[in-house]
Amino acid sequence: MNPNVIGIDLGGTAIKLGRFDRSGNCTRTLTVTTPQPPTPEAVLEAIAAAIDRLDPDRDCLAVGIGTPGPTDETGRVAKVAINLSGWKDVPVADVLEAKIDRRVVLANDANCAGLGEAWLGAGRHFRDSIVLTLGTGVGGAVILDGHLFVGRHGAAGELGLITLNPDGPPCNSGNRGSLEQYASVRAIRRDTGLEPHELAEKAQAGDREAIDYWKQYGRQLGAGLASSIYILTPEAVVLGGGIAASASLFLPTLLEEIEQRVLSTSRDGLKILVAELGNRAGMVGAAKLAWQYWEEEMGG
Repeated sequence: MNPNVIGIDLGGTAIKLGRFDRSGNCTRTLTVTTPQPPTPEAVLEAIAAAIDRLDPDRDCLAVGIGTPGPTDETGRVAKVAINLSGWKDVPVADVLEAKIDRRVVLANDANCAGLGEAWLGAGRHFRDSIVLTLGTGVGGAVILDGHLFVGRHGAAGELGLITLNPDGPPCNSGNRGSLEQYASVRAIRRDTGLEPHELAEKAQAGDREAIDYWKQYGRQLGAGLASSIYILTPEAVVLGGGIAASASLFLPTLLEEIEQRVLSTSRDGLKILVAELGNRAGMVGAAKLAWQYWEEEMGG
């Protein structure tokens, strides 16, 4: 039988699961409601039950999970989970492995989304890429030689938290003027009182203020990306999240900014792309994480 793994995207309201073969073909999906309150015990029990439904014959080799927050460097412990109550240093892999008798590995959900885009999405033709998710906040993922780079403690790749303006608005991270404060949905709401899609509609209808805002947005995002490009020299930058739907309005100034700020030797052949997988990216990336874990750690 064609071997499969399971990829899981754990969210505050829903848990999305999918079975994937080595080539990335998804053979079955399942979505279940996240228990409320979403305590670790209740959520892990719900995940175990969903895995049994998705893989009743226990054919799947391993399980990858994207969690809404940082994990440890071993990919076994959820340090914190945003929008999930009571989650602190939860030994997710240990608990689930005891329930389902299959190996489990974890990563931050933004990292999983990045790995998904690198495997089957906009970054699939490249070995080295960075993914920026432009949503309520700004998440990041670094893919080097086809693998997630998470650093010594599992917390590397927070590309949205780099400093853009040392005197800028305060950030939840404790920083001031981080890229997130200029490129997130929150930033657009703060500056314009509009949702990104509303601002995009105004710009597309010819509203000069809206058009100018998106141009400035592109300049700021380009300036923020310049730092990551200099450090990582990726082959591609993939832009995901809800704001990326308006990319046509800010890509021209973003590209101008990168060309102006980044030496040609550091951006040779660089592609700026829009993510392709939408809300499937986290589940897809979690499955790739499971495959890599199986192949490297288990010798599969």
